[in-house]
Amino acid sequence: MPRLEAASHFVPLEGTAEDCAACARGDRLGFQFDFAYQPIVDLASREVFAREALVRGPAGESAGQVLSLVNDDNRYRFDQACRVKAIKRASELGLAERLSINFLPNAIYRPEICIRTTLEAARTHGFPVERIIFEVTEGERVEDGPWFASILREYKRIGFLTAIDDFGAGYAGLKLLADFQPDLIKLDMDLIRGIDADATRRHIVNHLVRLCNDLGILVIAEGIETPGERDALLDLGITRMQGYLFARPLFRGVAEVDWGQA
Repeated sequence: MPRLEAASHFVPLEGTAEDCAACARGDRLGFQFDFAYQPIVDLASREVFAREALVRGPAGESAGQVLSLVNDDNRYRFDQACRVKAIKRASELGLAERLSINFLPNAIYRPEICIRTTLEAARTHGFPVERIIFEVTEGERVEDGPWFASILREYKRIGFLTAIDDFGAGYAGLKLLADFQPDLIKLDMDLIRGIDADATRRHIVNHLVRLCNDLGILVIAEGIETPGERDALLDLGITRMQGYLFARPLFRGVAEVDWGQA
């Protein structure tokens, strides 16, 4: 059965401790942001498996509006500020489940310093490291695959959980799996949409689930909107799901799960 575990080494890049301290405070970004939190449910245990921190504007504006302000000059600081603020806000909300945070693999940073910043935020706000998941989107183009894999392995070694988001949407999903086996993959919603009425999608997801089982990787299906999609995924052995069927993201809050749909 898939299990959550850790692994090995990193390659340092440019950056300074002073830069990371400024990132942790969100200095020099030039814009504000906050988070909405959406639950990932486990239908087998009928518990919340994790909650994903989804970036929003300071008044709840869309992620797209915030991300449109991120550029080469502030990407690193934004990535670091997101980590610290997501942990701080989760602690303030009394989050008891795992916390899933998206990170930008193409932000220029030194892994050992940035991990230190994240660890310090977890210590300061009393949030256990083993309950933090770092998600990276499969569609992010990473020029140096082995370097990227080494960063993810270092995250696992430290005790963080790792996930590939939007799996099946990008150009290099299987290649990334060959370089690095995360703790979790999140199947892209385009693979999930209408799966109950689409035999081709069911065959693809069935084989991905078997592959992940063989590699010891847990599977999460995201974007679940209908009971039919939920039931088709349960038939394929997927019990961890995320989507509007169960709860919408709640800005600066912890959304209640509609267990009648779960």
